[in-house]
Amino acid sequence: MTTLLVIAKEPLPGRVKTRLTPPYTPEQAALLAEASLRDTLAAVLDSPARRRILVLDGAPGSWLPPGIEVVPQGGGGLDERLAAAFALCTGPALLVGMDTPQLTPELLAPALGPGGWTGCDAWFGPADDGGFWALGFAEPRPGLIRGIPMSTPHTGAAQRAALTGAGLTVRDLRPLRDVDTADDVRTVAAAVPHSRFAAAVAGIEAPDPAGVPAVPGPPAGPGARAASTHRTGART
Repeated sequence: MTTLLVIAKEPLPGRVKTRLTPPYTPEQAALLAEASLRDTLAAVLDSPARRRILVLDGAPGSWLPPGIEVVPQGGGGLDERLAAAFALCTGPALLVGMDTPQLTPELLAPALGPGGWTGCDAWFGPADDGGFWALGFAEPRPGLIRGIPMSTPHTGAAQRAALTGAGLTVRDLRPLRDVDTADDVRTVAAAVPHSRFAAAVAGIEAPDPAGVPAVPGPPAGPGARAASTHRTGART
């Protein structure tokens, strides 16, 4: 089976989703980041995997569900940190970020299902902004990530070209929209109206008089998430 990796930052005000401020406050941006991370981890838990690893910059909090291993991120730029995450693995590994709360097991199924790695060396999930939300290797190849310019409109194209240029057979997952701007927040929340992310957005748009509401917690039981199949990718 495949190791599932999630690369993420601890959702603290001023450290996450800084491109959302303004119009959101740092505290509101952190709430949105936490909700997105909760949705992402829920989808990962519902997906078949050999291991589920959160590669975290920061410390885990109450948002971390049981069943997820936590390891610290390495140093350096994002390319180095992604490479270090894959270096933790042997055999097939698929990495997603925390910026796509619309992630679902169905979106990951082409890579994680039977035959997902048959005749395939790498999986690539393009993001609408030119980056990528998922990246996977049949056998980890950290060297194919190092040196890729990250967080540019051409990051995805450069990363995919590095894969094919190394002779890898690459398959694509569905394109997804990262949550990076206020427009992204509204669009993604509307697409997944029953998600924790959408609930956090609604709470911010109509705040409680006592203050900004907390992000809703995890579903009450193993079957509760069936009522909210609405998660999709995350940005690396």
